[in-house]
Amino acid sequence: MSTSSVPTTDQLPVVVVGAGPVGLAAAAHLVERGLEPLVVEAGPSAATAVREWAHVRLFSPWAEITDPAAEKLLAPTGWVRPDGTAYPTGGDWVERYLQPLADVLGDKIRYGSTVTGVARAGRDRIVDADRDEQPFTVHVLRADGHEERITARAVIDASGTWSTPGPMGANGLPAIGERTVADRVTYRVPDFDDPAVRARYAGRRTAVVGSGASAFTALASLADLAEAEPGTHVTWILRRGIGAHTFGGGEADQLPARGALGLRAKAAVEAGHADAITGFRTQRAERDGDRVVLVAEDGRRLDPVDEIIVLTGFRPDLSFLSEVRLGLDDRLQAPTALAPLIDPNVHSCGTVYPHGVNELSHPEKDVYLVGMKSYGRAPTFLALTGYEQVRSVTAAIAGDREAAERVELTLPETGVCGGAGLYDDPNVAQGTEGGGCCGAPTTLQIGTGAPAASSGGC
Repeated sequence: MSTSSVPTTDQLPVVVVGAGPVGLAAAAHLVERGLEPLVVEAGPSAATAVREWAHVRLFSPWAEITDPAAEKLLAPTGWVRPDGTAYPTGGDWVERYLQPLADVLGDKIRYGSTVTGVARAGRDRIVDADRDEQPFTVHVLRADGHEERITARAVIDASGTWSTPGPMGANGLPAIGERTVADRVTYRVPDFDDPAVRARYAGRRTAVVGSGASAFTALASLADLAEAEPGTHVTWILRRGIGAHTFGGGEADQLPARGALGLRAKAAVEAGHADAITGFRTQRAERDGDRVVLVAEDGRRLDPVDEIIVLTGFRPDLSFLSEVRLGLDDRLQAPTALAPLIDPNVHSCGTVYPHGVNELSHPEKDVYLVGMKSYGRAPTFLALTGYEQVRSVTAAIAGDREAAERVELTLPETGVCGGAGLYDDPNVAQGTEGGGCCGAPTTLQIGTGAPAASSGGC
């Protein structure tokens, strides 16, 4: 090979990790910029994670979950944008937008390929010499067992957090015995329309651990099941108390679907389908015959349950990035400059402002975490935010710093985002006080017609 045939760094592809909504949008923006994307996806198809929650309805309408650069790629195919006011399920999102976009990108996506490492060529994380001038080497394990090395000019990690759900244990680690009762535990919102799944929970006692939108979704679905199947009951476990804002923002939430979801969860508790156990920090899970008993750090033991749905959030998998230099917040595992904007300890009911390359940059040049992964452990991500992230990041990679630093998105004020929800009737959003977090430990059994419980606010 002659020297002139050796590609320069600028001629190398930009590797995008993950073919989910934000990863596909990143590829579309790279194409629009005249850059070559190579999307590496562990699953057998695009949007593998979204397909796993295909039964769940999104908070956001179609107008807020498609990317402008992606739409430009789709337009020549005859693609028609869905009604912007309609709320799709995850399955709708895949079928009517994500899969068509993946089809357009074609061989720019490599499926069945898991990224196992990212590094500078010939440099581990210790070496400084000429570091920024070296391309990246992306290590990939293919589904057939073969290893591959891809040389890249930049890496955009849009792999999300779906593969690493939070555990039941209140300290961020699995509770004692959690692994031994794994046959009774799920870490995703079940599809209660599936007859086999429905039979698993019908007429049984289920513990739902978590206080976010996914927990609301499970509570609402189990309440519907309880009305149809006598004996179905839920123990809802919250690590904090119930306050004025526990059930979301109601009509004050500018994502009305999310407000409606909170109302349905609140109704499940008020109707007596769920007992809310607050201030309960799970330490242990013990077998009791065919059932499981949960034990708190303070020694409280709950009545045995048949099933446990753990919905305590997700966290990023940073293992394959160990040889690149990331600047991450110690608590959230989000980029240092982004963390203050999304910290749920501060912004539980506030606006997450649009942001881009300045907030997403790391000590390692040309490595970016985008999408849900950029939020680390924070539960506040919106698709529109991810699309703005990749617009900015791809502009920076292309050398257009002015466009990279320009904000091209205005978000509505919203409360806590995070996950998807149930929203089958666009007219069900009604007024209620919105969301909160803190309060003294207590056990609440709220029957039909009882007023909503409240305790100290944050």
